[in-house]
Amino acid sequence: MPVSSESTSEKPAPPDSPKGQREDFIRAKEVSSDAGGNSDSNGNGNGNGNGNHDNEHGRNKMNSGGSAGFEANTSLERRLRLKVDLRLCTIAGILCSLNLLDSGVISSAAVTSLPLDLGLSGNRFSVAIFIFTISSIAFQLPSTLAVRTFGPRLWFSFITFAFGIITLATAFIQTWQQMIALRVLLGAAMSGIYPGLTYLISTWYPRREQQTRFAFLQMGEVIILATGGIVNFGLNHLNGRGGLAGWRYMFLVQGLISVVIGLVTYLWMVDFPENAHRSFWFLTAEEQQLAVARINADRKDVEIEEFAWSKVFVHAKDPKIYGFAVLFFLLNIVSTSLSYFLPSILQNGLGFGENEAILLNAPPYYYAVIPVLLSSIVGDKFRIRGPVIIFNCLTLIVGFSLLGFAKQDAVRYFGTFLATGAYVSNWAALSAYQANNITGQWKRAFTAATVTALNGAGGIAGSFIVRNQEAPRYITAIWVSIGSHILIIAIIAAFSVYFRYANKLAESGKIVLEGVEGFRYTL
Repeated sequence: MPVSSESTSEKPAPPDSPKGQREDFIRAKEVSSDAGGNSDSNGNGNGNGNGNHDNEHGRNKMNSGGSAGFEANTSLERRLRLKVDLRLCTIAGILCSLNLLDSGVISSAAVTSLPLDLGLSGNRFSVAIFIFTISSIAFQLPSTLAVRTFGPRLWFSFITFAFGIITLATAFIQTWQQMIALRVLLGAAMSGIYPGLTYLISTWYPRREQQTRFAFLQMGEVIILATGGIVNFGLNHLNGRGGLAGWRYMFLVQGLISVVIGLVTYLWMVDFPENAHRSFWFLTAEEQQLAVARINADRKDVEIEEFAWSKVFVHAKDPKIYGFAVLFFLLNIVSTSLSYFLPSILQNGLGFGENEAILLNAPPYYYAVIPVLLSSIVGDKFRIRGPVIIFNCLTLIVGFSLLGFAKQDAVRYFGTFLATGAYVSNWAALSAYQANNITGQWKRAFTAATVTALNGAGGIAGSFIVRNQEAPRYITAIWVSIGSHILIIAIIAAFSVYFRYANKLAESGKIVLEGVEGFRYTL
């Protein structure tokens, strides 16, 4: 690999600095090249970096999506995975949780004095949620592409800091019109978080490892959301202190926390695998080589083409992207209705008081950690996605049936556990499903933005299906949620038939899937 020569008089950079790691990476690549390391057309790599490679080597093979492999030091690979998990999945879970935490704050505030203080009568509360989603949809594609343009560290830290400032300002608004204006800005600020992080995570892991990593992200989200509900319970008790209503303290605290997280993100967030040397205190040159080799062995899409809008929008011709998007639309109908309105359901539907409704919002989300982790481990271990998604859908249908039709309040509350655990589990499963069945950097960015945009549209629908006049049964929300998941099952079944047929054609050499030799769809 040709590299520019460095001046001999230049002082070497510290080895732990980003520049020092870049120099190590270049030197390791040169050593690898001199040793004859290369990757063949099937993604098999045998390049060695600096360091001792006399340890036992293991063969890591492509999953059902391909038939290529590469040899890697297994202990080095374990260390690499652990480093990426600790650095990327942790901060990704925290950042994604801010969006859910916002829904938790506004839903908790909805059962306090906020509607009366701001004049949120009629459907104005639903409009506040609706306008946030519209703004988020409008900015999702450019914000996702900005992750590549400006780099993950700079972009994610910027939009998170902006989110914190806007949330802080919400604590001091006086009218519902001011709230609507800030919700527009908030949607724009948060638009790139979920699609951008989904895109970034998919570039770091082979397909066989992705669902568990998306589960880590979801676990972080729901734990913080559940904890946020308990914190909101405590903050509501500050009502009247310092002349501020309890709901204002909710936004004030969340805003301050988000500002701090935005600053930390600049130091903690990592770059893309091929640019890992730009991250602070992250990978050695040898580990970076292995990270790149793992992805190239899995699907050969580490290298990115020069940006052009035509290279992004050409992928709009692929119909399966819209199938993935519809799946997220149907899922988020339930997600939004539960996350925004669960305290209202507990208060108006199950008869709990204001503070009890806020507090009881938390346990279903803590429970969700169990099914999302278990279902994702099963999905990665057996390299299946569709059957896991269908199982989660069936579980959600049972949960909503209990919530809507059971007579005892305890049974109805148990239904919220099943429903919440199932839809959180399907976030991870659907994210892995779409990421496993596409290749190419710009296609990943386009798909992430498209599915998140339709996901947002599902949020719009979800914000209107929980109608207070239908308390305590909320029959519209129940039937829409059940029907949406019957449709998800039907779409997954259709995808499975198509993927199996396409894989057979590829096995016989009649077609090349996704433009990559050896690529196979994950069922």
